[in-house]
Amino acid sequence: MTKGNINVSVENIFPLIKKFLYSDHEIFLRELISNATDATLKLKHLTSIGEAKVEYGNPIIEVKIDKEGKKLHIIDQGVGMTAEEVEKYINQIAFSGAEEFLDKYKDSGKDTGIIGHFGLGFYSAFMVAEKVEIITKSHKDEPAAHWTCDGSPEFTLEPADKETRGTEIILHIAEDSTEFLEDAKIRELLMKYNKFMPIPIKFGTKEINDPEFTPKTTKDKDGKETTEPHKQITVDNIINNPNPAWTKQPTDLKDEDYSSFYRELYPMQFEEPLFHIHLNVDYPFNLTGILYFPKMTTDMNMQKDKIQLYQNQVFVTDNVEGIVPEFLTMLRGVIDSPDIPLNVSRSYLQADGAVKKISSYITRKVADKLKSLFNANREDFEKKWDDIKIVIEYGMLSEEKFFEKADAFALYPTVDGKYYTFEELTNAIKAKQTDKDDKMVILYASNKDEQHSYIQSAKAKGYEVLLLDSPIVSHLIQKLETTKENISFARVDGDHIDNLIKKDDTTISKLSDEEKTKLDELLKEVIPSEKFTVQLEAMDSDASPFIITQPEFMRRMKEMQQTGGGGMNMFGNMPEMYNLIVNTNSELVGEIISTKTKKKQERLITQSLDLARLSQGLLKGEELTNFIKRSYEMIK
Repeated sequence: MTKGNINVSVENIFPLIKKFLYSDHEIFLRELISNATDATLKLKHLTSIGEAKVEYGNPIIEVKIDKEGKKLHIIDQGVGMTAEEVEKYINQIAFSGAEEFLDKYKDSGKDTGIIGHFGLGFYSAFMVAEKVEIITKSHKDEPAAHWTCDGSPEFTLEPADKETRGTEIILHIAEDSTEFLEDAKIRELLMKYNKFMPIPIKFGTKEINDPEFTPKTTKDKDGKETTEPHKQITVDNIINNPNPAWTKQPTDLKDEDYSSFYRELYPMQFEEPLFHIHLNVDYPFNLTGILYFPKMTTDMNMQKDKIQLYQNQVFVTDNVEGIVPEFLTMLRGVIDSPDIPLNVSRSYLQADGAVKKISSYITRKVADKLKSLFNANREDFEKKWDDIKIVIEYGMLSEEKFFEKADAFALYPTVDGKYYTFEELTNAIKAKQTDKDDKMVILYASNKDEQHSYIQSAKAKGYEVLLLDSPIVSHLIQKLETTKENISFARVDGDHIDNLIKKDDTTISKLSDEEKTKLDELLKEVIPSEKFTVQLEAMDSDASPFIITQPEFMRRMKEMQQTGGGGMNMFGNMPEMYNLIVNTNSELVGEIISTKTKKKQERLITQSLDLARLSQGLLKGEELTNFIKRSYEMIK
């Protein structure tokens, strides 16, 4: 028997492991199973090139709980180790960088995590175990070895009588970690981290119907049939799917395979995804995966953190920021790449060149897929538009390459349910919606009901009105105005329709300059100047007498600030200001001027203003109560 000290000059490495990783100590199981998988895949490689003279067979990894003995076993049938290899890999290499590691992480270890650094994956076992044993037999014809360590730098190494190839790791679970002796807890961790590991993982057994047994059916004298019960057999309970859909070629999968894999990933998700994108690239980096477009909600944060990141089928994280462009973090699915650089904990990604290439590849692939779906079945794409537009609009805002490609499939719906691409839209409105300065004005509404009267005014002139109602629409409009030539967007309630698209023909006012001055003074006496800027306009006589609008620029800046426009707080803090457009050609306005008593003039102005406010949803509380009361009295 050999006794010795692990090659580490810092006595307190084990307490540090325990302390630093306490918040994340469940990942010990991921690390040990990951090591067992590596050992098994290594054996597969060695047998395939003829270096290991053994039969590879159908190896499995087994996880066993010994509740009475307070032990957890992880057993593989991989390459195994000789005593010399245990000495080298467990005692020396694992701690070759320990001092440097401690200097670097002693203050920040808890935040950064340390697993996977300097070969410390195996030593994560000491986060939950007071003693760890390794019993291992190499695929080479050499005696088995038994290594024991109780969490101090001392270890023992002696021969063992293990007959079968592979490694068994025995964790003597510490008193503060007995949750890891519970079946439910281990099953939960295996499902979380190892659900798609490439080697079958056995955890206990289960009863199934014997496939070779056919139950007999007999008839009694009355002709009544009886079928004997199925014969049950006990089989290994394999907890994982070693060949998930993303590891296969797209040509080998049907639509139902993608659907069933989606349900495997999200068992509690009852809605089918809208469509999927299969990623498969081997140059200039390795990456496979399947992304799904789910039905979107307007709450963008609710959608996030649903994509799972794997490294060679080992679950790493569902925070894929930096790998997947931000606008696609609202999708679901899996990305697997051995080339993604992960720092010490396998949980925090480092932004480097390779990651940026991966991110732009995914962007391109998603854009190409959307274009092909649009071209293949436009009608279906239009039906799905409301469910996917938030992702596409966000992508157009945040990724320049995506913005360029989106011209081919981004849609602009009208209030009447027609869908245009940008090119189709400009062709459709060019003739009627070009103003006197030769600028094309794109009218839009954000709410069909609230802006109904304004939409009707625009439609009466033969104008097309878009329905743009996603939460980031103000940002998108700004982007389109700065990148497309000679266009501007105007919300349909931003001004009187003749002011939104100014033509050469101007309407002549029925009022003289003197009457206009008198009207202006009257209005300013009654209408609060801190809320409304009064504008006198000569419009069609059948247009509304009083129209309330909000300046496009001011409203847009406020909206942008609400959805993270950054640095625009000055607009968010400004009081709500509105324009009040008074139609000097309206019969009612003429009556206001000709009315003899000041009191009646004031009443007509107040009533007209309140009607205009009511149409914009601005009349609330006490003012609304007073308006209703006053209206009833006027009817009487």
